Amino acid sequence: MTYTVTVDPSGAFLTLQNPHATHRFHAIWLRDNAGDPETRSTANGQRLITLADIPQDTAIGHGAIKVNTLEVQFAPEAKSVAYDIAWLIAHAYDTSLPQQRGRTPADVTTWNAAKMGDVPVADFLALTNDAVSLCNWLGSVNQYGFGKVIDGPVAEGALFKIVDLFGFVRETNYGRHFEVRTEVNPTNLAYTGLGLQAHTDNPYRDPVPTVQVLYCLESSAAGGDNMVVDGFAAAQRLRDENHTYFDVLADHAARFEYAGEKGVHLTSRRPMIELGPDGELVSVRFNNRSMAAVTDVPFDKMATYYAAYRRLGEIIDDAAMQVSFRLNPGEAFVVDNTRVLHARKGYSGEGTRWLQGCYADKDGLRSTYDAMRNALEAAE
Repeated sequence: MTYTVTVDPSGAFLTLQNPHATHRFHAIWLRDNAGDPETRSTANGQRLITLADIPQDTAIGHGAIKVNTLEVQFAPEAKSVAYDIAWLIAHAYDTSLPQQRGRTPADVTTWNAAKMGDVPVADFLALTNDAVSLCNWLGSVNQYGFGKVIDGPVAEGALFKIVDLFGFVRETNYGRHFEVRTEVNPTNLAYTGLGLQAHTDNPYRDPVPTVQVLYCLESSAAGGDNMVVDGFAAAQRLRDENHTYFDVLADHAARFEYAGEKGVHLTSRRPMIELGPDGELVSVRFNNRSMAAVTDVPFDKMATYYAAYRRLGEIIDDAAMQVSFRLNPGEAFVVDNTRVLHARKGYSGEGTRWLQGCYADKDGLRSTYDAMRNALEAAE
């Protein structure tokens, strides 16, 4: 595609144009993003200078197109830098930004119960032996916020092999992993088969564990299916029904607390629906069991806050929002704990259920996925 470049007379910015689009770039932005070896390390791509090292009166003296490259000369440094035009277009910021509050990132797809027949599933051996299978599965987990693994080893600690595929275990006060044991008709009520409302884990931590892995070792009881809900879809449904409800949960912090064991008192103060500065959905925290007294909502909005809280819970409890599946021994599921709520349905009859769980972090999953995708694309 043919591009032309025009430098503003002030030198403050230039315009890169083709027959279909126009993009402007400021001199300071271009200089800060220079990729020459004096500005960035050739080994790791990190900057070798600070913004203070760039003259405050930086301006564009000249710009020219050479094949697929834009060459820019900066004053007062008299420095020339070449930019890949495809990279510039991919990072163009002279665009109309989305305005809708509560929108999702571009690489996220929301879902509801219709996803029941299309759960992202991968075979354990395929994930461990085939880079394409692992990359595709990680991409699905990133896109939908959850994924299932089947045909894994039925062995204690096998859940760590899942985490090893993309990152590292995040140890907490519960240890490197925790046990989830239930018995139907138990002799001790501590081991209950009652169902749990869909929730995000550990909302009282700051930051929360962003990935959770649950691995099944025993499952002989009837019922007890696992269930997941897309918290982003639930938040958007609340927004579409009642903007006031959405705004009150997004604009005021909830408080979460856990002090259930000696020497531990965890607290956090974050909105149930967390947005970025541009209105993009960042996370959902929903866990009635760990909700502390709400004190960050003004008196005249507290009734509305509780009405919104109730309605969000009703949406989460709606079967139309839920995807359920059974975990058999040797199977696991991974959830994005900043987005996807999880639960289990109640048990009936007799039997046992034993899962092991652990936490990891989403940055590791995304890093592994992006690195694998880039490598596979480069090899094509």
